[in-house]
Amino acid sequence: MRFEQTFTNFLLHHQEEHNRTYNFLILMDALFSAAKHIEHYYLTGALQGNLGLADTVNVHGEDVLRMDQIAEEITNHYLRTSGRVIYAISEESDEIVQMNKENGRYFVYFDPLDGSSNVPHSLPVGFMFGIAKRNLEGVEDEHLRAGKDYVASGMFVIPTGTFTLALKDAGTWRFHMDETMEFVRPTRVFFPEEAEWELSFNSANRYTFAEKVQNWIQKNERKYAFRYLGSLAADFHRLLSTGGMFMYPAIVNHPDPRKNRPEGKLRLMYEAAVVAFMCQEAGGAAVDEMGRPILDIQPNDPHQRSALYAGSKPLVDDIARVLSSG
Repeated sequence: MRFEQTFTNFLLHHQEEHNRTYNFLILMDALFSAAKHIEHYYLTGALQGNLGLADTVNVHGEDVLRMDQIAEEITNHYLRTSGRVIYAISEESDEIVQMNKENGRYFVYFDPLDGSSNVPHSLPVGFMFGIAKRNLEGVEDEHLRAGKDYVASGMFVIPTGTFTLALKDAGTWRFHMDETMEFVRPTRVFFPEEAEWELSFNSANRYTFAEKVQNWIQKNERKYAFRYLGSLAADFHRLLSTGGMFMYPAIVNHPDPRKNRPEGKLRLMYEAAVVAFMCQEAGGAAVDEMGRPILDIQPNDPHQRSALYAGSKPLVDDIARVLSSG
């Protein structure tokens, strides 16, 4: 018989080792409860009729699925009842969601259902989040935090039963769900040295990228395998094991100029910075369309967009030199 260390036990020891309170543990319990409920609704979605459109459009002008709404409602409920969150920022909410301004300790930035286009096909999706702590030394102005100020970020890949968490200056860790719905077996994750590295990007968009990005792809793509699942969480989950780079470049050469995204398409605070934080703690790197470290970018808007190049450091450094060149 084999007994596995649970996530709760792992985090209890982490907090004690660093002489920290259990407030973070309570917050993580809320996120775990949300993830488990989202997974339940996703697994039963086809039978319950929850995989279709909700006949609404979100703040980004995208069609909202019923599962988007369900995931949003579940996450806000558990974050609010934890009592530990000052406010939350979600992909599905236009406004910042106020929760516990007086006694909260954390800001949570989340995408409750990353990769929604996979939902109608029952393919993997993600629940992604970044966490920042309030200023405990003085007055808190509730400003938007850059990724370098996060204390943790993570992602659940649904419905695979896997969870990855990065803790500031303490590594990126992967957990697996057991038969009792507990996440167990903490395993520290590092990007592997160059072996069978992979590139992950939407190849159908390649001719809409900047010319120097197209040239880099043409020069390098045959060196690596190619995989793309259509969900940032799922694609990045794979790259943490295989090594390589995920790319979501800016769209600047689309035949329909209205579809250009010169600033990038992914959201900075709850997608790009979440991945960048995990990258850093796993020995990788992440940059934007100008080759700037994602973690250094100070957001000016809760739903600010960004391009993203993230993964094994040698590959990201190489594309960053191209991006930052004149």
